[in-house]
Amino acid sequence: MAIWIPKLDGRGGPKYLQIVEAMAEDIAAGRLPAGAQLPPHRELAYQLGLSANTTSRAYTEAVKRALLRGEVGRGTFVRRPGSLPAPGLEGSLNRDTTGPVDLSRNLPLPGFAEPHIRRVLGELSGSKGLQALLDYQTHADIAQHGEAAEMWIDGRGLKADADHIVTTMGGQHGLLCALMALLRPGDLLLTETLTYSPVLAMAERFGVHTASVAMDREGVLPGAFADACTHARPKAFYLTPTLQAPTTLTLSAERRREIARIAEQNDVTLIEDDVFGPLKTDTPPPLASLAPDHCIYVTSLSKAIAPGLRVGFVRAPVRLAAALRNCVNLSVWMTPPVTLEIAARLIRDGTAEKLAGFQRDAARHRQALARTLLKDADLLADPQGLHLWLGLPAGWRADVFRATCARQGVLVSEGRSFTAKASDAPEAIRVCLSHEVSEARLEQGLRTVADILTLPPETSAVDL
Repeated sequence: MAIWIPKLDGRGGPKYLQIVEAMAEDIAAGRLPAGAQLPPHRELAYQLGLSANTTSRAYTEAVKRALLRGEVGRGTFVRRPGSLPAPGLEGSLNRDTTGPVDLSRNLPLPGFAEPHIRRVLGELSGSKGLQALLDYQTHADIAQHGEAAEMWIDGRGLKADADHIVTTMGGQHGLLCALMALLRPGDLLLTETLTYSPVLAMAERFGVHTASVAMDREGVLPGAFADACTHARPKAFYLTPTLQAPTTLTLSAERRREIARIAEQNDVTLIEDDVFGPLKTDTPPPLASLAPDHCIYVTSLSKAIAPGLRVGFVRAPVRLAAALRNCVNLSVWMTPPVTLEIAARLIRDGTAEKLAGFQRDAARHRQALARTLLKDADLLADPQGLHLWLGLPAGWRADVFRATCARQGVLVSEGRSFTAKASDAPEAIRVCLSHEVSEARLEQGLRTVADILTLPPETSAVDL
C-alpha cells in the first residue's frame, strides 16, 4: 500500500495526538489494516512538515494505546485484533501491594470469605460424600445444588425451580452459554451503548452481529429498544439492569416494565446480567420476573462472595433450559461439583448472604471516601457498588487521561473499553474501589485522580 499520511485538517490539540487520533480512525475504518507497516517516523515527519520528535511521540503514544507494535530491525506495524488481551484484562490479577495503584479491576474486596470456605473445606475433607463430588456428575445428580441455587436466586427477588435452573462456572460462562444456546451466525444481539466488553468479543467469535441501544443518565432507553426491534429485528438483548458496568446505574421499575413489554411484544429474548445484584438491597424486580418466558437471568457468587469459586446460576425459560445445559456440557461438561458443594453449603447456612452484606458495607465505606476526595467531579455512583463512573472536564480525552493517570502510577479504564464503536465512547473513565486491599493505597490513587482532574488537558509538547 502507499505510504500512510494522516489527515490532520480540522483537528485540534497537540499535533502528536492529532496523528494518533487520525490513526485510530483509519484503523477502525479499515484504511489501515492489521499488519500494515507504517512509514518511519522521520519519513512521516517530512511528509507532514513536522519535527521528528512529534511523530516519534505519536508512535510511542499509539503503542501505549495498543494501536501499533514495534519490531526491532523491521519497523512499526498495526496490531492484529486479539494480539493483546481485552482492555482491563492485561497481566496478573494478583492484588500487589507495590507498584501502580490499580483502580481498573472490578473485583470484590478479598478476605471476607476465606475463613468460611476454609471451614467448609474442612467439613468436606471428612465427608463420606466427597468421592461422589470428585466423579462425573449430571444435572440429575446434583439436585441439592439446584435447591441452593433456588435460594440464591430467590434472594434476588426471582422465583425459580429446578426445571428452570442451570449451574455454570461463573457468570461469564453463563453468558457464554446463553449466547451459544440462543444465537446463530448472522443473528443480531443488542447491547447497551456502554456494556461488558467480553460479551462483544463472544458475539464476534460466534459470527453474531451487534448493535447498541442508547442510554441516558437513568440507564438504557426503552424507546431506543423499541426502535431497534422495529427496524433491525434483533434476536436477543443483553443488558445489566442493576449496578450497570461501567455506569453504576440501576434501571427503574418503570423502565424495566417497558423493556419487558417490548421484549414480549417483539419476541426478543432478554439476557439479564445480575452479577452485581447481590450487592444491592433496594432493587426493582428483575426483568426475568416481568418477562419470565422471554428472559435468561444470569447471576453468580463472584462479586459478592469469591471470584475463585467460579459458580454461577442461570434461570431460563423451560424451552431454553435444555439447550443451556447442552452448552454447559459442550463447553466444560459440568460445573465442578466440589465448588458447587462449597457454594451450596454457604448459601444454605446463610453465610453467603452474610458475606454479601460485608461487601455492601465495604462498598458504602469506600464510596463515601471516593465522594469526599472527588467531591467536585462529575460522578455516577451507587453507595452499594464497587465502582464509579467519572465524566471528564471539557477538553480532556479519556485515553489521554488514562495515560496521564498511568504515568502517575494509577490504573483506570477509559470509556472506549466498554463500547463496540469508538464513536460511542464518552470522555469518561471507570474507577474501581475494591481491587486494592489497602485503603491507604486506594486513597493515594483517588487523590492522584482528583489532582489530575484539576489540571488543564495535556498541552505539553504541542507542535504549532
